[in-house]
Amino acid sequence: MKRGRLRIYLGAAPGVGKTYAMLAEAHRRVERGTDCAVAFVEHHERPRTQVMLHGLEQIPRRAIEYRGTTFTEMDVDAVLLRRPAVALVDELAHTNIPGCRNAKRWQDIEELLDAGIDVVSNVNIQHLESLGDVVATITGVRQRETVPDEVVRRADQIELVDMAPQALRRRMAHGNIYRPDKVDAALSHYFRPGNLTALRELALLWVADHVDEHLREYRAEHDIRTTWQARERIVVGLTGGPEGRALIRRATRLAEKGAGGEVLAVCITRSDGLTSASPQELAVQRALVEDLGGTFHHVVGDDIPSALLDFARGVNATQIVLGVSRRRTWQYVFGPGVSATVARESGPDLDVHIVTHDEVAKGRGLPVARGARLGRSRIAGGWLVGVVGPALLTVLLDTVLPDLGLANDVLLFLALTVAAALIGGLTPALASAAFGSLLLNYYFTPPLHRLSIADPDNIVALVIFVTVAVSVASVVDLAARRTHQAARLRAESETLSFLAGGVLRGETSLDALLERVRETFGMESVALLERAGDVGPWTCVSSAGEPRPPGSPPLRPEDADVDMPISDHLALALSGRVLPAEDRRVLSAFATQAAGVLDRRRLIGEAEHARELGESNRTRTALLAAVSHELRTPLAGIKASVTSLRSDDVAWSAEDRTELLAGIEAGADRLDGLVGNLLDMSRLQTGAVAPLIREIDLDEVVPMALGGVPEGSVALDIPEDLPMVRVDPGLLERAVANIVENAVTHNPGHEPVLVSASALADRVEVRVVDRGPGLPDEAKERIFAPSRRHGDGPSGAGAGLGLAVARGLTEAMGATLNAEDTPGGGLTLVLSLLPATAGPTATPDLPTTTTT
Repeated sequence: MKRGRLRIYLGAAPGVGKTYAMLAEAHRRVERGTDCAVAFVEHHERPRTQVMLHGLEQIPRRAIEYRGTTFTEMDVDAVLLRRPAVALVDELAHTNIPGCRNAKRWQDIEELLDAGIDVVSNVNIQHLESLGDVVATITGVRQRETVPDEVVRRADQIELVDMAPQALRRRMAHGNIYRPDKVDAALSHYFRPGNLTALRELALLWVADHVDEHLREYRAEHDIRTTWQARERIVVGLTGGPEGRALIRRATRLAEKGAGGEVLAVCITRSDGLTSASPQELAVQRALVEDLGGTFHHVVGDDIPSALLDFARGVNATQIVLGVSRRRTWQYVFGPGVSATVARESGPDLDVHIVTHDEVAKGRGLPVARGARLGRSRIAGGWLVGVVGPALLTVLLDTVLPDLGLANDVLLFLALTVAAALIGGLTPALASAAFGSLLLNYYFTPPLHRLSIADPDNIVALVIFVTVAVSVASVVDLAARRTHQAARLRAESETLSFLAGGVLRGETSLDALLERVRETFGMESVALLERAGDVGPWTCVSSAGEPRPPGSPPLRPEDADVDMPISDHLALALSGRVLPAEDRRVLSAFATQAAGVLDRRRLIGEAEHARELGESNRTRTALLAAVSHELRTPLAGIKASVTSLRSDDVAWSAEDRTELLAGIEAGADRLDGLVGNLLDMSRLQTGAVAPLIREIDLDEVVPMALGGVPEGSVALDIPEDLPMVRVDPGLLERAVANIVENAVTHNPGHEPVLVSASALADRVEVRVVDRGPGLPDEAKERIFAPSRRHGDGPSGAGAGLGLAVARGLTEAMGATLNAEDTPGGGLTLVLSLLPATAGPTATPDLPTTTTT
């Protein structure tokens, strides 16, 4: 079945007359005898729209109840059953009520089109999905109902319904769009002149782009190569040089002079991959083009002028912007240059602008010499075979084999020429052909020992020799160079594949990458240098190389044999040898990767720092919430006791007063413990705890830590022969006190908490054993987090800071605190300390006073 055709009326804003134009189109078609029906049209109580519905068949809508309200939607099944030739469907971007077959109205329209029914619909520019952010920025209103741009672009016809902003506002003021009570608000907000002007421009540009697509398709179908100057489209030719930025800005200014102008920047790369373009500069220029609203393109072509002109004509460009050549005067002997060639061959349909810049006549790199790719040893061998070889062959033929014949002599000299081409390239082969022809003429062509030739056949033989020698040498040299290029490009592809793999794997080892650079290019040392400002000193971020002085990394880019700038403040410096230009292309990829690794490493560090800050903030928030809650209980008890003692209405006995005072004292002690733990936790979070480590016996500290627990609730077992430990006595006392108080709180009471100490091979352990309910394995680490209590905890268990503070104080002294199961049930907290015989801990310069 043939698919139906879609016609869309596109409006810049509500009220421009899209529905009116759609209904007028339906009346014209009905007058011509076309079967038209209104599938769904919303008139919004606009009188003129209601009048246009008269005389048109309206297919009944479908009623749907949703959340206690009845709504009407297009009945797709009824439209398919009625099957008109043309169906009118209003509001393409409308979202259907839940319960409909499709979520969006444009999906309903797709069903009608698939059934062979032509559809006429409408939509406003603000409902296009790609323009949602732009419209929200202009109007401050986010459109919830959107339609994919592709749905609208697939329409067979798109007609813009336009209206000047002033005319639309007058229409609004006359009450032709909204009810009178909404007019003032609409005119002062969405329908402001600036908003309407911007929306109108968006609609015009979108339609222009749509028309331009159809134009390109038509030109491609009819193979039209000439330029149709329907729209200013400016192509900027880039070489990767610094002048590219000036060219891009110049092209942008030219495009702004004409409405709807477009800038396309293009860089032509030779198919052999040899180019002097700077990848870093091209990246900067790509970003500049995109920031200015243009597009960047990369094209491969050996003939740069032809490739540039083909690209320009392919995109229907009207102008080309090129820079004046950077070549020096003597370099023009190699040709007129790209700019002059493009200007000469552009024809009348393309305007070429040649722009001056600061880099004019400053010189640019010449193509790499062929010899540079073959190596000095091969070049020397080629010249040896091409020049010395014919001389030795002449002596051999003249003295040992004088009667071999001219034909055989020519073949032998030709073999030397081919060998010279294989070894040293084209130049030694041409020299061999010239020198060999002279030797053949002088020694082996009658009359002998004279440069004249008596027999015309011999002249032909020598001419054929020279021709064949030059041809064979050229072919052999070309094949050798192509083989060399293929091998080189294979090596480059493997290197770039390694770099791409490193990016995908997220590798952050800068040292390993620089070592890879050093090994790849055979350098003595490689350094990544950075500076804070344009004139600041360079600092070495990372380096790779031998520690000996010849391999020490350079401290400035200008001190290096190879300097690869990455940005204004970052450079890669290599020492060892000078690299050819073709190697710098791969080196630039390494440099870009090094910059990416450096940025990634710093971002990871910043993310870790942000994570630590976030964790610290969460801890502080938890501490504040827990402590603010826990402080209320002792404060409430203290206040109640004090209020009772101050009351004159009750005559308290001595026992009552003692009990109330004991309650005040217990509440104050609890407050003191809470505040102390809070201060300790805060200092641990900020890193303000500086322990004073010294050697001490455990029996001098541990008994003092038990003063805050009820008498008889703890059993102490510390052998007298224990070695001394290296701790801060004040921090150890508070840590043990918190551990013991936690154990006493959770101990059932029928058996005291055991505090024992023992000496192992490399540590001294203090074990606090309770017979409480114990903990599952997954909770043994969580109990050391601030404001964490396992389960609900017993009544009055505190703010959950005790064990967190204990672990923090323990780690500050270089010790550890962990939880284990008690055999038979319960929890054992193990405090591992460093014995005095283990030597000093790696603690920085410590203060001379103990932190208590």
